[in-house]
Amino acid sequence: MYNIATLNKISPVGLAHLSDKYTVVDDVDSATGILVRSQDMHEMDFSKSLMTIARAGAGVNNIPLDKCADQGIVVFNTPGANANAVKELVLAGMLMSARNVPAAIKWAATLEGEDDAAKKVEKGKGQFAGTEIAGKTLGVFGLGAIGVLVANAAAELGMNVIGYDAFFNTKSAHSLCSCVKVVEDPKDMLPICDYVTIHVPAMDATKGMFNKDLFAQMKDGVTLLNYSRDKLVNEADLLAALDSGKIGKYTTDFVTDGIMCKEGVTYTPHLGASTAEAEDNCATMAVAEIMDYVENGNVVNSVNFPKADLGPIGETRVCVMTKGVENPVDAVVKGLGVTVKAVAGGAKGDFGYVLVATDDKLSSVPKMDGTIKVRVIQD
Repeated sequence: MYNIATLNKISPVGLAHLSDKYTVVDDVDSATGILVRSQDMHEMDFSKSLMTIARAGAGVNNIPLDKCADQGIVVFNTPGANANAVKELVLAGMLMSARNVPAAIKWAATLEGEDDAAKKVEKGKGQFAGTEIAGKTLGVFGLGAIGVLVANAAAELGMNVIGYDAFFNTKSAHSLCSCVKVVEDPKDMLPICDYVTIHVPAMDATKGMFNKDLFAQMKDGVTLLNYSRDKLVNEADLLAALDSGKIGKYTTDFVTDGIMCKEGVTYTPHLGASTAEAEDNCATMAVAEIMDYVENGNVVNSVNFPKADLGPIGETRVCVMTKGVENPVDAVVKGLGVTVKAVAGGAKGDFGYVLVATDDKLSSVPKMDGTIKVRVIQD
């Protein structure tokens, strides 16, 4: 029996996928796995019994990834599970900005209680005249699960869509509409875009990457949409660009003190994945990842260890985590000295994960240099 602790409210639909081998508990210290959404875990101490943490969502900035890896705790996220929810909010944000909807609603509310409100609406509506998005050019910065969906949907709405991704992969290429032009340098996209939408992960390398240098490449009066993370945008440079008119409008899902009530800014309170469907999808995917790792040793969608997937278990499996080991697969296979039926794994940064399938019955595993943790699963 395995204990699964939940931080935040986790969808009952997702929890229902836990098999009878698992019990949901409140005690984190007794947990084999933790399901989490947004709770900050950086100051938490983890027990030796904890094997895995699954984030029911894409972003993992609330989880200490290196600390977990050092302790042999696999951290999963759920890429793509909330992609449709975010895509729909991005489209809503773009349409609201184009048609000045937030300002129009706010103004209309001021007419409450006045006589002849309908006449005043007809007289005053001209101040909120907007533009249509059909025929406009949208630049999609980042072509992952969400970026591809946004690009395809915008194209279907009649927009000219251009995409850029420094790490554009085959999976995204297969999912992306052929009508979307992909460029190798943002300089080939930004100067001609009426709208630019951000869909890149938040990490040290991308912090503040949308700054005065990138803004200078953009078309004057561009609408910038940020439904990824606030830290991707240098706020001081953003505010200066709004004041100068370089950026006409900024539409975002992240409210900060600096942008609140700022002219030209539309914000929602981090609603991107806040749909019943997305919460169900993310929790279901996170539960599946935990069970697959605990029972089969498979690691898929981990953010701190490499992928290793041998499918459902049908033999003895040895799971080996390493740190600072060059070519961990070769090192582990040689060090184990077992008959290898199949092997998967590799390295992600300093950390390695190797999954070895064998028909040998193991009572112990040899000690190997650079090993963080070893686990044997007997079918």
